[in-house]
Amino acid sequence: MVADVIKKRLESGVPNFTNHFLIAMPSLGESVFGKTVTYVCEHNDQGALGIVVNRPLDIKLETLFSQIEIKLEVDAMKSSPVYFGGPVQTDRGFVLHRPLGGWSSTLKVTDEIGLTTSKDILQAVGAGHGPDDILMTLGYAGWSAGQLETEIAQNAWLTVAADPHIMFDLPVERRLEAAMGLIGASFATLMDVAGHA
Repeated sequence: MVADVIKKRLESGVPNFTNHFLIAMPSLGESVFGKTVTYVCEHNDQGALGIVVNRPLDIKLETLFSQIEIKLEVDAMKSSPVYFGGPVQTDRGFVLHRPLGGWSSTLKVTDEIGLTTSKDILQAVGAGHGPDDILMTLGYAGWSAGQLETEIAQNAWLTVAADPHIMFDLPVERRLEAAMGLIGASFATLMDVAGHA
C-alpha cells in the first residue's frame, strides 16, 4: 500500500521530501522557523512531519530526564541540549535517532534513522544502552495535505537530500551553513538575494 502511494506520487510528478532537509528562506525570518533546518521524517499525500534540528532549547537532557523520572546515568549526555522540534505538541518528547533499533513506537524514516516517541528509548538512553546518535526534541513541525508543497512553491523553503552527519555530528551553530553547503549556497548569499528581490 505504501509502495503504491509512493509510486502514484512519483508518476504524478509530486515529489516526496522524506529524508530531506527543509532550509528556511529569509522570508520566514521572524517566524518560529526563522533560520531553521528541518529534517522531514515523513511526507505523503496526507501531509508531512519534520523535526527542527538546529534550535536548542534552554533545557538540558539531565533536567528533562529528571522531570520524567528517568535516571540519566551517562555523564557525557547530561549537558546535551533538548531541541525545539517544532510548534506542534511542544509538551511531548520526540527522539530522532540512528541506528533504527526496535522500539515500541518508531516511525522508520530510512533503514538507519527513526523517530521514536515511546518511553523505552528514553529508559535505554538513560541506562547507556540507547542508539549511538540521538537528538531529543520537544514538539515537531507538521503540515496538512498539500501544505508543504504549497510553501515550497512559494519559496518559503529550500530542499536538499539530508546528510545525517549534519544533524548528529556537527555543532548546532554549524548546521544551517552546512545544510546550505549541500546545495552550494550560503545563508548570507540568500539574505543578499532576498534583500534585492
